[in-house]
Amino acid sequence: MSLIAARLNRIKPSPSSMAGQRARELRALGRDIVGLTSGEPDFDTPPNICEAVMHAMSASKTKYTDVGGTPELKAAVIEKFRRDNGLAFDPTQIIVGTGGKQIIFNALMCTVEAGDEVIVPAPYWVSYPDIVLLADGRPVIVPCRPGNGFKLTAEDLERAITPRTRWLVLNAPNNPSGATYSHAELRALADVLLRHPHVWVMTDDIYEHILYDGRKFATMAQVEPALAERTLTINGVSKAYAMTGWRIGYGGGPAALIKAMVKLQSQSTSNASSIGQAAALEALSGPQGFIAERTAIFQERRDAVVGELNRIPGVHCHLPEGAFYAFPSCADLLGKTTPDGKVLASDTDFVMYLLEAQDLAVLQGDAYGCSPFFRISFATSMDKLQEGCRRLRLACEDMR
Repeated sequence: MSLIAARLNRIKPSPSSMAGQRARELRALGRDIVGLTSGEPDFDTPPNICEAVMHAMSASKTKYTDVGGTPELKAAVIEKFRRDNGLAFDPTQIIVGTGGKQIIFNALMCTVEAGDEVIVPAPYWVSYPDIVLLADGRPVIVPCRPGNGFKLTAEDLERAITPRTRWLVLNAPNNPSGATYSHAELRALADVLLRHPHVWVMTDDIYEHILYDGRKFATMAQVEPALAERTLTINGVSKAYAMTGWRIGYGGGPAALIKAMVKLQSQSTSNASSIGQAAALEALSGPQGFIAERTAIFQERRDAVVGELNRIPGVHCHLPEGAFYAFPSCADLLGKTTPDGKVLASDTDFVMYLLEAQDLAVLQGDAYGCSPFFRISFATSMDKLQEGCRRLRLACEDMR
């Protein structure tokens, strides 16, 4: 009899986490790895946030907090939703957890029964389908065509809904494609959802503030208030505030759902770190101007990287609208032969070839449910990005 529960056989380790770990291992062996896999900003956490944490520690705010978050942080989250999204919540409708991933995990574990379906547009963040599987649900993957900007259309959503559909998971700006939904595009999806009152909506808005070319952010409960009673709006401080390691995410939704999620959290992690919550409080209520400044830097990197990618023979990349990833196609490179005689049959083969031949670490599109593509993070220095593109070009030119 195996010690490991069968449910673990349904899932795989997070490809993005494993890729970062592999790059670190190779560096430790002396390899000159250019890693473009990391989904975290290369900026430091702003000084005012770090100073607020020092004050919190000096004030002995290092004890247990309420499971679902401190009253002060919940109030700041409520104000953030009002200020940025036009959404109204009270404290019973807010939960704070150990990163946005825990909020997603809590919600799906609390609501999905065996056989329930969760619609996941592809490309998707790697963890959505696996969390659904852990909850005994069935992820329904809906391919979003590059010709539609990798966005879910109302027609595709309508076709995917069945009587067993429990949730639609919507992530925008999207990891890995950078796709962002306009108010009108969300309006079209909302019209479908209004016809199917048994379907709930989970919006993962973690890249909300990283938008390009003057785009304005919109989220589902804002676009259609009638859906608020079955929408969970999720966000966090990791991306916009360069606070990935602080591990603070939050969600706003119907009180009954939040109560269940807090109950589950009370038997898993309990409260998120008290110090992390103090940091998040300052992040949400302190100065916000640096976000636009950093987003402008991300846009400069985006323009440079996408321009360079599209000059490499066999590589084609659309222009991401948000987040900090490029998601180019390598379709024209499949079937080619590497210098050591291996024929590339998939985007996974291509990514492994880049790592072995050029010490360049990127992520295969298959991990995001969309092949043949690969993901490059431009949340790193321009020097590293230029070197990464140079190595990519050499790898492509060496194939026949």
